[in-house]
Amino acid sequence: MVAKIVTYAFDGAKARRVDVQVQITDCGSNPYFAIVGLADKAVGESRERVRSAFASIGLALPNKRVVVNLSPADLPKEGSHYDAPIALGILTEMGVLPSDALDGLSCMGELGLDGSWLMVAGALPAAIAALEEELTFICPHDSAPEAAWSGGKVIGIKSLMGFINHIRGLEVIAPSKAGELLDDIGLPDLRDVRGQEQAKRALEVAAAGGHNLLMCGPPGAGKSMLAQRLPSILPPLDARELLDVSMIHSVAGVLAKGALNRHRPFRAPHHSASMAALTGGGNRAKPGEISLAHNGVLFLDELPEFGVQALDALRQPLETGEVVVARANRHITYPARFQLVAAMNPCRCGAAGGRTCGKAPKCMAQYQSKISGPLLDRIDIQIDLPAVTVSDLSLPPPPEGSKEVAARVKAARDIQAERYRDLGLNPALNTVISGETLDKFAAPDAAGRELLARAADTMRLSARAYHRTLKVARTIADLDGIDGIKRIHIAEALAYRRADPMEEAANIGNFTKVKS
Repeated sequence: MVAKIVTYAFDGAKARRVDVQVQITDCGSNPYFAIVGLADKAVGESRERVRSAFASIGLALPNKRVVVNLSPADLPKEGSHYDAPIALGILTEMGVLPSDALDGLSCMGELGLDGSWLMVAGALPAAIAALEEELTFICPHDSAPEAAWSGGKVIGIKSLMGFINHIRGLEVIAPSKAGELLDDIGLPDLRDVRGQEQAKRALEVAAAGGHNLLMCGPPGAGKSMLAQRLPSILPPLDARELLDVSMIHSVAGVLAKGALNRHRPFRAPHHSASMAALTGGGNRAKPGEISLAHNGVLFLDELPEFGVQALDALRQPLETGEVVVARANRHITYPARFQLVAAMNPCRCGAAGGRTCGKAPKCMAQYQSKISGPLLDRIDIQIDLPAVTVSDLSLPPPPEGSKEVAARVKAARDIQAERYRDLGLNPALNTVISGETLDKFAAPDAAGRELLARAADTMRLSARAYHRTLKVARTIADLDGIDGIKRIHIAEALAYRRADPMEEAANIGNFTKVKS
């Protein structure tokens, strides 16, 4: 006889079914315990955890040949969540549980040496997969609030003995309820920012169209402060987006107590982050920062301080909305549709402009050249922030805060959702339109077309920069509630593209020579 129970392996943010098959047979005087099916080290160590968990409840593994097969055998199995299904399969083969006890069940969980079921990552996508197969999902008690968001039947178990008693009818464990839905967490308000009105306007445009944003300015200009307030003007996640984001966070193991958050993710990795930390990877190919920022914001402060390889790895995800982590035996795809917001000083000392920077313009040129042209080309809005003056700080709080700006952003996004409703765009925002859709909905009037043509030659815009300027202009028109794109919208969109760093550095050098 072979005992069987369903569990799951993870392929990106999705769960794939794995059948755990357990067979116990006589083997003479050479007992052994084998786990087969392309299992990694963590899965192989289940032998000792299962052995100790059995001992904690007064059981011993049979002095026989125990073989655990994880099917399909060619799918890599990683993680400690295979402990519980392996243990339940052995208990069924030993006769401790009825032969039909595992019918209609799927299971995952790590076992402690005392028989407790410990929290594991990936409970939500596993529970969704169980619901699709109409299976009851058994998981650790601490993972159950997260798994219950799937809408299926989820039973949270605290210990191995607790499950045995539940099956025998000695202890009834009720299905678990979903965790909290957090949508009233206070976010930093734009009203806290004094001055920088142009930067606030650029932030509003970026939020309305989902555009990438780069802010360049001296230390203390408010770049980080503005970026941290972007989530406060973005609309909350809808049901589909919330599920997508939560599945990624579940696989990464960062969902706290099963609570889901309707605020859009805001990830701000340190500039020492490696390429694998940003894009995903490691021994188990976990999602990286760009996937954890899916449907939200990735904020890169001190942009030139990031490694060149790490920054250039962002170029493809910015275009495709997904990242592929390649391994020798498989490729793992994670969603990565994020809004990039970056901040930087004009030079390493932060004082470029010829006044206090003794190395200008060389300092500025070397510092900004760390960011590749193709990456800058993918950033729709690029603005320079002036230093904040004492008079700015002494101003009264601005009349508009995040609430008022968020209302305009929502209205503009509603216009875009209606316009692209039948096109299947994800997300339905100006930032993703291309081809015929761009030609149809982002065509400027004659005056705007003439201005853009002259600017494209003067500013030497690439084809990508040209199209992104049209997208930004389309968003500005949506904020104004206008169907067509006029010259004024093109002019504002062009104002959001910075000069080439080398040309800017040369201009600063000429200014310094004239001044001296």
